[in-house]
Amino acid sequence: MRLFLNKPCLTIPVYNTIRSAFLNTNTSHPSPLNYLNFSFLTISSMATTPKPNEEGTAKRFWDKFNKESILTLYTPFVVSLASGNLKLDAFGRYIAQDVHFLKCFAQAYELAEDCADDDDAKVLIVELRKRVLEELKLHHSFVQECDLDLSKETTPNPATLKYTNFLLATASGKVEGVKGPGELATPFEKTKVAAYTLGAMAPSIRLYAFLGKELRSLVDVNDDEHPYKKWIGKYSSEAYQVAMLQTEDLLDKLSISLTGEELDTMQKLYHQALKLEMEFFLAQPVDQQTVLPLIKHHIPTENGLMLFSDFDLTCTVVDSSAILAEIAIVTAPKSDQSQPESRSQIARMTSADLRNTWEVLSRQYTEEYEQCTESMLANEKVEDFDYEGLKTALEQLSEFERRANMRVIESNVLKGLNLEDIKRAGERLILHDGCMPFFHIITNNQNLNVNVHVLSYCWCADLIRSAFSSGGIQTMHVHANEFVYENSLSTGEIIKKVESPIDKLQAFTDILKNSNKTNLTIYIGDSVGDLLCLLEADIGIVIGSSSSLRRIASHFGVSFVPLFPALVKKQKEYVEGSGVSWKGLSGVLYTVSSWAEVHSFIIESDCYGDE
Repeated sequence: MRLFLNKPCLTIPVYNTIRSAFLNTNTSHPSPLNYLNFSFLTISSMATTPKPNEEGTAKRFWDKFNKESILTLYTPFVVSLASGNLKLDAFGRYIAQDVHFLKCFAQAYELAEDCADDDDAKVLIVELRKRVLEELKLHHSFVQECDLDLSKETTPNPATLKYTNFLLATASGKVEGVKGPGELATPFEKTKVAAYTLGAMAPSIRLYAFLGKELRSLVDVNDDEHPYKKWIGKYSSEAYQVAMLQTEDLLDKLSISLTGEELDTMQKLYHQALKLEMEFFLAQPVDQQTVLPLIKHHIPTENGLMLFSDFDLTCTVVDSSAILAEIAIVTAPKSDQSQPESRSQIARMTSADLRNTWEVLSRQYTEEYEQCTESMLANEKVEDFDYEGLKTALEQLSEFERRANMRVIESNVLKGLNLEDIKRAGERLILHDGCMPFFHIITNNQNLNVNVHVLSYCWCADLIRSAFSSGGIQTMHVHANEFVYENSLSTGEIIKKVESPIDKLQAFTDILKNSNKTNLTIYIGDSVGDLLCLLEADIGIVIGSSSSLRRIASHFGVSFVPLFPALVKKQKEYVEGSGVSWKGLSGVLYTVSSWAEVHSFIIESDCYGDE
């Protein structure tokens, strides 16, 4: 059920704020569906839109397009490099290609210097170019120390060419809306080209600083046995951090005089550069077995990959109970409206009574959930993983969830909802960034042979099916509760299929029993209700940062490990021909901050689609 427990969902004050805002912008009485569209999207944006800040242009762009940085981190080349078992010839090929990059950077800085109108900017550009030349010397030292033979790597590969051609074209003024080379008459026109050039360079420098920092946190750079400690040390160093910040400060300065349209152009150039950098790392050949992408470790004709996912707040920004309550409140009759007399319609509470009832239900749910949680944690915390103890404790939560659902049914708050309203809400449901592209790829590519199942407490499976079908996903198995309808109107009754952690585990187990193949199982979830399935699966991935999930799981000896460091460790232990071992009921769950991490781990990063 998960009514209002530390979740971004519809509370009464939020509802009233949204309603007031809508009525203030529309003097005519809104139709239920129009209001539903407005308020639903408003709630979703309230849950996801950050507060305005004073960050510079470069930092805003980086934050907006950070998924490419995650996708780059999860490439076979970077994971192998971090583990220390990347083959030297692969590293040599990378260095040879990166030399082409750096020479292009030096040339682009020269062009930017010619265009910059400010003397201080020119001085800083000269300084940044010197740093690039020093970086080229460092690459030469890599070649000498590792005794690399780069004689066969004199030609840039296609991915390198894509970026270098793009950068030099930008630095030469070959950008939409900019006069051609030799036609830049005014200082402002030239400065604009310098700004665009920095916009096409800054993400590369920030990306390298990001990779260096992430890898340094996993690698002891004082360990003489790691062959790439010098590379990691270079890009995680304070000096490189300073160079990155200087580049971004210069970009911010050059962009001050740009119009909104010109800033949009710069943003597109920044994003394009970041995507091309990701493609550069993906293109680096790694002639050895790697732990990712996971999809390459199963043979579709012999074994299957079974993917399970929770729905509410794992996939969605807003909990489905809030959406269904919103539909009920918005479409309910007002106190001065007469109730239907036709047998084809269902009498309902007024919107005012419904709001009051819903508020009481949510308050009672929260109070009793907290009491149930404290009861589950009454015994002393264990050191070793205690699955049976956790399962017994979660049986208390299961009973609580069933009682809470029964109260909702008996209250009649879900009575009279129109199926079309529910489907329309599902179509407009906002999912977390990267969720829909991931499922679209994994369900529509028949060669992958992945069975996908959604296990959810959601009261209405039609909402889930509508959400995914609107994204072109038709082959997903949904296991959730169902509304009972009469003439497309809900009776208030629920066909109860998945109400609790125990029910989820039973559905998970039954699905596996009915499979004819040996499956590798993955479960993705975010809450306490997912715990048993997360632990039973070969790979349990926790997305988000639920405090109650961590508190209860840790009490019973469950460990949480960030996914990327876990992959680096597995890559370090990888032995040619041995395969990768994943095992359920280990007491270890892997944590991620976004669907980009899930995508990069399971599927190749270059399969990532723009939303």
